[in-house]
Amino acid sequence: MAIIPSDRSIIPSCDVDSLERLKELVEATGDIEEIGGYKIGFTLVIPFGMKAVINTIRMLSGKPIIYDHQKAATDIPDVGAGFMRACAGADAVILFPAMGPETLKAWVAAAKEENMPVIVGGEMTHKAYLAKDGGFVSDDAPEKMYSLAAKLGVADFVVPGNKPERIAHYKRIIESCGISPTFYSPGLVAQGGSAAKAAKAAGRRWHAIVGRGIYDAPDMRKAAAELAKALKQ
Repeated sequence: MAIIPSDRSIIPSCDVDSLERLKELVEATGDIEEIGGYKIGFTLVIPFGMKAVINTIRMLSGKPIIYDHQKAATDIPDVGAGFMRACAGADAVILFPAMGPETLKAWVAAAKEENMPVIVGGEMTHKAYLAKDGGFVSDDAPEKMYSLAAKLGVADFVVPGNKPERIAHYKRIIESCGISPTFYSPGLVAQGGSAAKAAKAAGRRWHAIVGRGIYDAPDMRKAAAELAKALKQ
């Protein structure tokens, strides 16, 4: 079953600093048809708690809530089960399994035990991430993360929206593993990515994750509506 029912949507990244700001964001965008769900992270969950954050959204919207620990699956395999239990109430979690294949396998297994859908990321949007760009992560590590996740049955993946050529590359790798992927892309608007180009590279099932481009806009509703136009291109 798909995490987001529609093939394409906008997912506001709720990296705001208060429940009041979260409420404003959901109120401004919740009835826009192209809004597919909401992504929450540590800026809200650490100070206010998972239940309070989820309840704030649920008072205004029934759309899926995705928890992004920024970044999960960067610990030992054994703690995956506790992490998944702590995420109860969310509709999916994002994992970036940089700690290796055993962590990825254990955390995906733990998610299945808790009936928690997972979205796996490998390459990030910022500079100096991969070794060839001056980063710490080996150049082929994302390929290994995506392909192993696909072999484990994962069908949902985070790919960098400001690198459409990399989206196309990872799409081919995942499809070669027998998976028809659904993609989720940050790196748009504030980080320079084009929603239209990312959507074209990703194919039919693609969701734009947008944070500052919506919640820092003078008119959040207008900003979300403008982004939604790119979904139709």
